[in-house]
Amino acid sequence: MKQLPKLLISSLVTLTAFPGLTMGADLLSLYKKAENYDAGIFAARSAYLAEKEGENIAFGQLLPSLNASASINHIDADNDAQPDDSYKTRTYSVTLSQPLLNFSSWHNVSAAEQNTLRAESIYLAAQQNLILDVSSAYFGVLRAEENLRSAKSQEAAVKRQYEQAKEQFDVGLIAITDVHEAKASYDASQTLRIRSEGDLTVSHENLSRITGEYSNELETLKSDFPISMDKNTSAEQWAESAFQNNLNIKIAEFALKSVEENLKSSRSGHYPTLNLDAGYNSNDFSNYKTSNNDPESTNIALTLNVPLYSGGATQSGVRKARHLVEQARQQLTSAQRQAKIEARTEYINLKTNIQTVESLQQNIVSRQSALEATREGYNVGTRNIVEVLDAERSYFTALRDYANARFDFVESNLRIKRSAGTLSVLDVEALNEWLASE
Repeated sequence: MKQLPKLLISSLVTLTAFPGLTMGADLLSLYKKAENYDAGIFAARSAYLAEKEGENIAFGQLLPSLNASASINHIDADNDAQPDDSYKTRTYSVTLSQPLLNFSSWHNVSAAEQNTLRAESIYLAAQQNLILDVSSAYFGVLRAEENLRSAKSQEAAVKRQYEQAKEQFDVGLIAITDVHEAKASYDASQTLRIRSEGDLTVSHENLSRITGEYSNELETLKSDFPISMDKNTSAEQWAESAFQNNLNIKIAEFALKSVEENLKSSRSGHYPTLNLDAGYNSNDFSNYKTSNNDPESTNIALTLNVPLYSGGATQSGVRKARHLVEQARQQLTSAQRQAKIEARTEYINLKTNIQTVESLQQNIVSRQSALEATREGYNVGTRNIVEVLDAERSYFTALRDYANARFDFVESNLRIKRSAGTLSVLDVEALNEWLASE
């Protein structure tokens, strides 16, 4: 395949424009920096750890509880039946309680386990989203650099054409209208270059917002990066993978299981509970005239509690839990539909991007040939300057569109993997192998 021509002028990004720049950054290194900087990742991880502790709290309701207490009292007794007395008492007690039958607590444990799994899925989804955010911002910078290269190359070419037109006008070879046309195109190319410089600055800002620092001279995509896909994998296979593994579906599934357990727990409010209680008490009397005994006592008991009526709160709790179950069920259905649609859509985008890259490869060759022919025609007088300027604009636009189409393919490839639930840092590592310094 004929090697595609490179753009003539590289974009220049000065160090003074971006304080604290890092040099020669690649996608993987910036992703690792984002992992240690992104507040969303830390928040999701903290939520996951909190839910794990919630699981321990719920399980603790099934385990025995042991309490100790102590009290001291001063008593002044003044009555007619007995002599006046003034004494102190000290009481010490230890109580042990073990739930033997409590359906609500068991269901609360199950609900807490599902909440932990849900929080873990949210954490994994946050990691996938960060991969996409970093990749999108990274290739956003590369896009902006390509656009600036194209704009500068176009500006330089149009400037040469404008200067040539002025020289030809001065010797009477062309009309003043051709000079004006060239000047107008030159002014437009300057505007495009200025906007492209601004877009590059914004794209650097967006990347730094995610990673926490500015990065200069990003490695770009190698020219031999394969723009292809597995032809044996259909859209339905991607959709089925999404149905099974998409993290948003997993999150909705765990949320549904959690509220189902909460519904069972609410219904358990009608069921009896049985506890085993044991205790030890010791009383110490000081200066007690009536008795010198320091009684001690132990007790053990089975306590059965049968709820009869709670003002309708239990029934309302059950109805509320039913509504929450239905809400979670509908959210699961929505997540399943959305995941399938996203997988099919990205599959179509992937195929479209491949065809677009292939088409633009040929378009660049055609535009280059057309530009050379138009310039030759202008030199011999068969073409006018407007046609030359249009041909140059079309050629540089084709170069820019080709570069952007390759980036579109990369991003679409990452998005379809997220839809299928398979996106991981391994994909970042694999993609990073196809990046190199210019």
